[in-house]
Amino acid sequence: MEGNVYGAAMSGGSFDPSNFFQQPHVIARVVSWIFSIVVFACITSEGYINKPKSEPLQCIFNQNVDACHYGVGIGVLAFLICIVFFALDVYFPQISNANQRKHIVMADLGVSALWTLLWFIGFCFLTNQWVNTMVNPIIGVDSARATIAFSFFSIFSWGLLLAFAYKRYQVGVSDFSEKYTDPSSDYPPYPNVSENYQQPPFANAAQPGTDEYVPPAY
Repeated sequence: MEGNVYGAAMSGGSFDPSNFFQQPHVIARVVSWIFSIVVFACITSEGYINKPKSEPLQCIFNQNVDACHYGVGIGVLAFLICIVFFALDVYFPQISNANQRKHIVMADLGVSALWTLLWFIGFCFLTNQWVNTMVNPIIGVDSARATIAFSFFSIFSWGLLLAFAYKRYQVGVSDFSEKYTDPSSDYPPYPNVSENYQQPPFANAAQPGTDEYVPPAY
């Protein structure tokens, strides 16, 4: 299908990097990708500490290893998801099938909604564990605060991705419905048989119930 469908240019067009990186959803995706790197990098670098004369490493967030695992998990997965959808954004204008475009936009919509929720839960979880931390760590304080801050920022960046995906879905549905035509309208209507019916010739050739021959009228 040609034309602007689901927020993309005509299929088969050449890739324009300057125009591509100016698209709002691409900018939001790159920002979300950077935020995810900051979150899991801060936790993996200085998120695990050990007490004096204690060898086992413990999570800086109230010594709750689940908090560190959650932050690293959603950060790494968000990092990978951004890469996948960034590649789909590059390839999207080359897709001519409207159904494939629809499925990609719907997947973007669902994933963005899920990760907006997960980042909100992560922000609340990490903040709660940091507030309840009894031992004031010597190192890693800035990394812990950066993790919480960028978890908060990620809520809005993924929320923007959700809004942009929903807008693209609405535009795609409206464009498709406007450009769709019923194939049956290309054919002329059937003629009215009752109006065009004519009495067949030789109808008066013989009268039922009589033996007299009546010659046909020409």
